[in-house]
Amino acid sequence: MCVLSHAVLPSAWEGSKLVTDFIKGYPLAPIDETDFRQYRMNTVTTLFLTALAVSSGLEYWLARRQARHVRLHRDHVPDAFRDRVSLEDHQKAADYTLAKGSLDDVGRIVGIAILLGFTLGGGIDAIAAVWNGWGLPPITTGVGIVLTTLLASQLLELPLNLYQTFRIEERFGFNRTTPRQFAIDLALQTGLSLVIGAPLLALILWVMDSAGAQWWIVAWAILMAFSILMSWAFPTLIAPLFNKFTPLADATLKARIEALLERCGFRSEGIFVMDGSRRSGHGNAYFTGFGSNKRIVFFDTLVDSLDHDEIEAVLAHELGHFKRRHVLKMLAGTALVTLAGFALLGWLTGEDWFYQGLGVREQSHATALLLFMLVSPVFSVFLQPVVAYVQRRYEFEADDFAASQTRARYLVHALVKLYRENASTLTPDPLYAAFHYSHPPAAIRIDHLSAKI
Repeated sequence: MCVLSHAVLPSAWEGSKLVTDFIKGYPLAPIDETDFRQYRMNTVTTLFLTALAVSSGLEYWLARRQARHVRLHRDHVPDAFRDRVSLEDHQKAADYTLAKGSLDDVGRIVGIAILLGFTLGGGIDAIAAVWNGWGLPPITTGVGIVLTTLLASQLLELPLNLYQTFRIEERFGFNRTTPRQFAIDLALQTGLSLVIGAPLLALILWVMDSAGAQWWIVAWAILMAFSILMSWAFPTLIAPLFNKFTPLADATLKARIEALLERCGFRSEGIFVMDGSRRSGHGNAYFTGFGSNKRIVFFDTLVDSLDHDEIEAVLAHELGHFKRRHVLKMLAGTALVTLAGFALLGWLTGEDWFYQGLGVREQSHATALLLFMLVSPVFSVFLQPVVAYVQRRYEFEADDFAASQTRARYLVHALVKLYRENASTLTPDPLYAAFHYSHPPAAIRIDHLSAKI
């Protein structure tokens, strides 16, 4: 559930409530209660459509800036990369970025159509009518309404995912997924979502129905505990369902990594290589797990493309996130924003204009939760640059840590290889990057590291 915007929404909603309550309490002329509810309902509709138009327009404008900037610099490799990135590779990265951007434009239109169809278009009401007609227990009905809507949305977006994988990724030489593998992955993801998500959703709906006015605190605690549990269980229970993980076999590299881990005071349950090349030509490395169940994972494509010095530098960067407590800080930030979101939802569930203003006549905790999940991303766009700024600052801190543990030039060499092999554009639009990039743009990041060589 996307709740990034909810930290700032309560004040706006409460301000609106104070104004309308003042009007209601001190009218210039008698106001019928029905008329007042209609006024509030119309206000919600107007606010929703206005936010949707502004956020969509902002995203479209930023996308146009990005496309124009990348196209303008397509035929010139930036000076900082001229000796390490060929013009052919630079142009490939530009074309790849433009192709993905064009698909994102279509995706935004499809997303708007899906959102309006489910809300003001009556889609949620239609799904609720079907489930209510079966006479099932309320919680079962609520789970069915939410999951049916989410699965329908996933199905409507499936053509875009297919095009991304089998046209764009294929065109640029990254796709290694077969249609059979794609279908298996999709079925497995959907099955896991149902097996894991349905009980969690049922528990939250039960809490909403039975825990009283402060249900949102209990529901928030459950969701956060579930998130931590999934982080702990992911490496050993979920990830192996999709990929094969084998212990790092290179004894020399393993010894260097273990020495680095010891210097940094990091304990893990192992160093593994993942068969990422089975699906994609992109390379990566990451930490996964939580507490005592942490793993270090390298894509096989990354191990094949980087030398030992570069791999050690990449790992040192990841260790920087651990040493600077970035994961815990992001978890704490997410917890606070999620709590604010649940508090807002706790208020909205009791207001009939919230449902009616978003096109839903079926008022229940399930439809309130579903509406909140669907509508909140419309507002979260305006917080994206703040979140992205924090993430980029953390990346600089991790780079600084890596430079203190290895040599900065090795991380520079590794990053340039990854930029080239993943076809990452070296010339993004600065404003687009400020909104969307969780990592510093290539030129800025390399310049920052180069100062430490």
